[in-house]
Amino acid sequence: MGAEALRYPFAHEPEPGSGEAVEIAPGVLWLRMPLAPPLRFINVWALAEPDGWAIIDTGVRSEPTMHAWQRAFEGCLQGRPVTRVIVTHMHPDHAGMAGWIAERSGVQLWMSRLEYLTCRLLSADTGRSAPAEGIEFYRAAGWTRAELERYQERFGFFGTLIYPLPAAYRRIADRERLRFAAHEWSVLIGTGHSPEHACLYCASLKLLISGDQVLPRISSNVSVYPTEPEADPLADWLASLARLKQCVPDEVLVLPSHNSPFHGLHARLDELLQEHRGNLERLLARLETPQRAVDVFDCLFSRRISSELLGMATGEALAHLNHLHAQGLAQRQRDAHGVWLWQRVPRQGLRAS
Repeated sequence: MGAEALRYPFAHEPEPGSGEAVEIAPGVLWLRMPLAPPLRFINVWALAEPDGWAIIDTGVRSEPTMHAWQRAFEGCLQGRPVTRVIVTHMHPDHAGMAGWIAERSGVQLWMSRLEYLTCRLLSADTGRSAPAEGIEFYRAAGWTRAELERYQERFGFFGTLIYPLPAAYRRIADRERLRFAAHEWSVLIGTGHSPEHACLYCASLKLLISGDQVLPRISSNVSVYPTEPEADPLADWLASLARLKQCVPDEVLVLPSHNSPFHGLHARLDELLQEHRGNLERLLARLETPQRAVDVFDCLFSRRISSELLGMATGEALAHLNHLHAQGLAQRQRDAHGVWLWQRVPRQGLRAS
């Protein structure tokens, strides 16, 4: 079980931004778009249709990504038109160039409803001042004054990474069936990492486009945000992983957004579930004494948290703390400075999952 159970069938992988592609199956192409470190690239996919290509995910809004798509249109996509743009979820590395491709090609954007609306909402924050609720949220998690000032300076940055989405879109929904050329794909919605993440499963080709719901070498970020501070996204995400295992057979080739295509879906799902259970057990042990959210990073992450990763790390720590709170295993109270201190509820343990 675990990483050793995964198999990576492709010796050659496309170079990010090169415009080249690797054929996964007849009519299914694998491309890579460049990203800034720590993630060097995102995998995107092109599915053949009778009159062109459907594009799945698009990369972040940037000049390098635009040039990479132009090379792809002229190169591996052979000048054939884009027929539609499908986005698995609203994060900038997935949706960032969707509006540009849709506008350039005169085609519809296909997304789930919550992903589309959330992306539009977050993009509208660009140019606004950070809200008081956000400042208080991170202050109560234990951020310093300098960290809060950086949050205020960077507030609205999300929208700069997204080319404006079309004002209209085509909604995709759970269990919907989409046809690309001769093959039918099912939409499987997951939650936790993002509001309504769409995976695409093709039984006839034995392929699963997993987006960020299942990654082979890293675990997707699951965070609580100032807009919904009492949320329990970890429960949603763990339930989504369990559902994927029920709905998709182990024999599929998984096409993730990061790292490489792999076999071993069920082993990876089991590993992710066990990994988070281990995180929760370590966190419970730490909560024998009161802790701020920023005090528990080492229970969840193996590397030092830089200022660039502080927001994601805080959101993930709070997702685990909120999950323990929802299970009745942890409680919190404010200290004299208004910062939440979390502590284990005596004589309570994790429930089996």
